[in-house]
Amino acid sequence: MDISVRDFFKPIHLDSIPSEYDYGMVKYYTRVADALSQLSYHSIYLIDYYKRGFLYVSDNPLFLCGRSASQVLQAGYSFYLKNVPDDDLQLLLKINEAGFQFYNNIAIDERTNYSISYDFRLKQPNGHLMLINHKLAPLVLDKSGNIWIAVCLVSLSSNNKPGNIVIKNAKEKKFFEYDISLKKWNEQKLVRLNSREKEILILSNRGLTVEGVAKELFLSVDTIKFHKKNLFKKLKASNISEAISSAVNIGII
Repeated sequence: MDISVRDFFKPIHLDSIPSEYDYGMVKYYTRVADALSQLSYHSIYLIDYYKRGFLYVSDNPLFLCGRSASQVLQAGYSFYLKNVPDDDLQLLLKINEAGFQFYNNIAIDERTNYSISYDFRLKQPNGHLMLINHKLAPLVLDKSGNIWIAVCLVSLSSNNKPGNIVIKNAKEKKFFEYDISLKKWNEQKLVRLNSREKEILILSNRGLTVEGVAKELFLSVDTIKFHKKNLFKKLKASNISEAISSAVNIGII
C-alpha cells in the first residue's frame, strides 16, 4: 500500500487557524529548541500540525540520515516516506492513529502533560537501518485544545526491534503501553525500585561494569548481579541498556 503525507494527518482535526500573531511567537520556541540542541546529543525538531510540516530541525546528525538540517526541514513529512522502511511506515501510521485516539480522550487542560515514546528504523546513507527512539510531546495547543506544535526528541534506541509504544504522564506518574495486535492501551502499574536498584541503574548509566558498580557500592559482584536480575524483572528488560531506557521512559530516573 502506498503511503502519502496526507495519511499521517487523517486523525488530526484543527478547528482554528493560528493567527499571524501566533506564528510570530513561534520564533521563541525555535530559539529554545536550538539552545537545547546545543546541550544535548539528541536530535530535536518541531512539528507544525497546521502546516503539516516541520518548524525547526536541529543540526544533530542522528535524525538527518546524511542530509542537512535545512534539507530535512524543507522535506517535512516526506522525509519519513524516503527514509523509513515500509514496515516501519505502516507502524508509524498505526502509532499515529492510536496516539491521537488516546489524546482526544484526555481533558484539554491535561493534554500537555502527556508524551509518547516509540522506536522505529531510519535508512542510513550506507544502506543500514538504525533503530531510534522517538519521543513526542504537545508544545502548543490551538484554541480548541488540539495539538498545533509538538516537540520531538530523537535518540538511539536501547531496544532490539521497532515498536515499544508508551504514553506517559510525568506529573501523575502514569504510563500506558499500546498492544498493536489488540489495538488497545493498557495502563501499567507504577514500577517501584528500592534505593539500591536505583543506585545500580545510575552507576550503570555512567558506564560502570558490574565489577565497577560493586566496587563503588562496596558490595560483591554476586550481590550486584542479584539486584540486576530483580531490576530486569521489574522493568521487563533483558539487559542493562533496556532497563535504563525503560526507567527513563517511565520517569524512575
